[in-house]
Parts: sequence; C-alpha cells; structure tokens
Amino acid sequence: MDQGDTDIQPAATDADPPGAHRRGAVVAALMLAMALAALDATIVSTAVPQIVGDLGGFSVFSWLFSGYLLAVTVTLPVYGKLSDTFGRKPVLVAGAALFLLGSLLCALAWNMGALIAFRVVQGLGGGALQGTVQTLAADLYPLKERPKIQSKLSTVWAVSAVAGPGVGGVLAAYADWRWIFLVNLPIGAVALWLIVRHLHEPERTSTVRPRIDWAGALAVFACGGVLLTALVQGGVAWPWLSAPSLGLFGTGLALVAVVVAVERRAAEPIIPGWVWRRRTIAAVNLALGALGLLMVAPSVFLPTYAQSVLGLAPVAAGFVLSVWTLSWPVSAALSQHVYRRIGFRNTAMLGIGTAALVLFAFPFLPYPGRAWQPTVLMLVLGAALGLFQLPLIVGVQSTVGWAERGTTTASVLFCRQIGQTFGAALFGAVANGVLAARLGGASDLDSVTRALDAGTAPETTRRAIADAVHAVYLGASCAAALAFLVLLFLAPRKFPVLAD
Repeated sequence: MDQGDTDIQPAATDADPPGAHRRGAVVAALMLAMALAALDATIVSTAVPQIVGDLGGFSVFSWLFSGYLLAVTVTLPVYGKLSDTFGRKPVLVAGAALFLLGSLLCALAWNMGALIAFRVVQGLGGGALQGTVQTLAADLYPLKERPKIQSKLSTVWAVSAVAGPGVGGVLAAYADWRWIFLVNLPIGAVALWLIVRHLHEPERTSTVRPRIDWAGALAVFACGGVLLTALVQGGVAWPWLSAPSLGLFGTGLALVAVVVAVERRAAEPIIPGWVWRRRTIAAVNLALGALGLLMVAPSVFLPTYAQSVLGLAPVAAGFVLSVWTLSWPVSAALSQHVYRRIGFRNTAMLGIGTAALVLFAFPFLPYPGRAWQPTVLMLVLGAALGLFQLPLIVGVQSTVGWAERGTTTASVLFCRQIGQTFGAALFGAVANGVLAARLGGASDLDSVTRALDAGTAPETTRRAIADAVHAVYLGASCAAALAFLVLLFLAPRKFPVLAD
C-alpha cells in the first residue's frame, strides 16, 4: 500500500503502549467497565414504574436520567486532563470505585431525592469510565490494531443498548428494582481486580510537580451543570421563555466567560486552547457534536413512531430501533479496510453522507407503512454511522501523544454528549411545535402518545405524530449534512498521524 495515498503516515514518535504483555486481561477489564457505563444508561428506564411505586416522587423521576447525564458530561474533560497528568490507571480505579459506591447507595435509597443524589454520584464515576476506557484503548494498541479494541467496545455498547431495558424489566418484575444497581457490584469488582492486577503503565519521571487546575475544574463543572440543566428541563419543567429558563441560560453564558478567563490564566488548564486551535481536533469535536445531535432522532422518537403510527407492540418497536446497534459495530470493525485506502476524513465523509441520505429518506416513507421499511433504513443508518464515528476517534487519537490523548478523547466525547443533550431539547421543541400546529392548542408528544395508548385519539393524531417525527428526521439530516461540511472544509485531507 502506498502511504502517500492515505493520512496514516508517521510524523513523530510516541510512547510505548502500557501493559502490552497483559493486554487480554486489561481489555476484558475495559469491556466490563464500559458495560457498566453502557448498561446504566438504559437498564433503569423499564423499572421506573416500580421505583416510583416504591419511593414516590413521580414529578421528579426524570432526574434519575438527567442527573446521571449531567454528572457524566461535565466530568469528562476533568477526568481527561487528570489521566494525562497522573496516568490512566489511578483515574480509572478511582472512577470505577466511585461508580460502584454510587450503585450501592442507589440500592439503599429510601426516597426519590436520595436516589437522584446517588445517581449523580454514579455519574461522577461514569465520566471516568467512559473517557478513560476510550483513552486506554488507544494506549494499548498501535494504530494498525486499534480498530480491534474499538469495535469490541462498540459491540459492548450495542449489546447493552439491546439488553439493558430487558434486563431492567426482568429484575424489576421478578426480583426487586434495587437489584438493577446491585448487579453492578460483582461486575465492577472483577473489572477493578483486573485493572489493579494487570494494568501496568510505564513510570514517567518528571522534576516538575503536577499542577491541578482546580479552579478550572470547578468552573467547567458549574458552567456545564447550569447549561445542561437549562437544556434538559427547558420546555419540560418550565416553558423555554420563562424566568427559570432565561435565568439558567443567562447564568450559563456568564459562567462560559468565567471558564474562558480562568483557563487562559491556568498553567495546566482543564480545557486547553490547543483542543480548538488544532484543525483536526476541532473538526472532529464539531463533527461528533453533530453526531450526538442526529442520534436523538432515532433513539428518542423512532420507538414512539413505531408504536403510535405503525401500531407495533413495545417489543417489536424496540427491535426496529435495535437493528442499528447490530450494523454499527460490524461497520466500525470493517472501517479500517476503508480508511487505510482513502484516509480517515474521506471515510468519515462517506459514512456521514450516507447517513444524511438515510435520514432525509425517512419522511418519504408511506403512511402508515410497514415495519420493515424503517427497519431497513435503521440498518443502513447504523452501518453508515459506524463508518463515520470510529475512523474519527481512531484518527484523532492517533494525532496526539500519550500526554495529550486523555484530554483529546475527553473533548471528543464531551462534544458528543453536549450534542445529544442539545438535540433532545431542540428536536423535542420541533416535535411539539409540529403537533401543536397540526392539532391546535398546546399539544405535546407525551400527552398525545398517552392518549393513543388509551385508545382515545383519532386517526388525525396518528398523522400528526408521523409529521412531527418526519420533521425531526429532516432536522437530523441537516445535522448530518453539517458534519459533512465541517469535515470537508475544516478537517485536513490527511490527518497528521504520529508513529506508534
């Protein structure tokens, strides 16, 4: 293969991968740790009725998910910088221990307020699991072998997305909802033992004492928490133009200025400026932010469409959604054969361009249509996104050395999480706006779907839901097109890859 045809070219040298002689045990630990974080995002959802019936607090139960999401998102850049400063192992061990502590506390919760608080503790550990596992995957393998571990981690996410709701429902129905959290303890204990026993990073001696940007970490945490709360609760707990919403957004923007000021003066900033000054990293950040945005359309709105418009049962509706988690890891594993020939950027552009066409085609499905039609689209969409995401993650991790890889990986994951949060708020507003226009009044998707479940909604309501979901998919196709343009005009044609 002529290296001049791709962006996989040596530009400098990097450190030896840590723990290479015991990679099998370490990879098993990483997969278990990733399974903890992945399962926790889905396993709680089906147990909500039992949790609310036991603890009460129906009006605030959504914070079981929002609190966890907020904690994971705002801690990602902090853990990324800490892993670059002190090494991956102490950060991963501390994060796993914190996650398991949160799981134990959740199982012991006595009311909804306590459970929400302990979910936040879980999220504080989950941020370390997500970011550090992805960083270690790049540390352990040279560039040629990196797709192997990344495809394994993608498979863990796919299996967790499919199995999580079912496992949660079984535990809640036949055991007790507290087992949803207790089941994390043995899995996490095995992962911790493998990490402590088998992960050995090379010692890095330095005469300079590490300096931790605690002020920056606090500012990032406060800013992210306020803005994400505004996005998550806006249009749900209060109207978008209400005083609480405007107050939170105003406070968040003021805290953005504080973060910029603090980080510019810090010797070792949590979010260093080079993350956005380097074209490759900035382009990948923006592109994966758009990925998080467009993923909201199928993951949030397709189940409603399948049940309300196609008339499928919940299990069948879940299958329509789950097929993209089958094609995604397969496509990701095979993407290396594409990017070795045409480069990281062109492979990602091929994937996201295909995804844009698939998302744009969804509104043209016949009404009411058959279940196989959106299923085929989701199968192709998963394959397209596998071709898009993994080359960008592998590519951007390969452009930095060990001392910058944690920060770089965390920035990419942080932008994807922000995109998902913003997408949920944006597309929720779009769907509710279309429903209000079609049905009149202040109709929203939740109330309309409840009416359909009760059998009290007319056929016009089903058509209105179809129109609302179609509008969301059109918006998602625009997000995919935006990612394509970002890669086309901002990303370098050849990524400046470092030698292993």
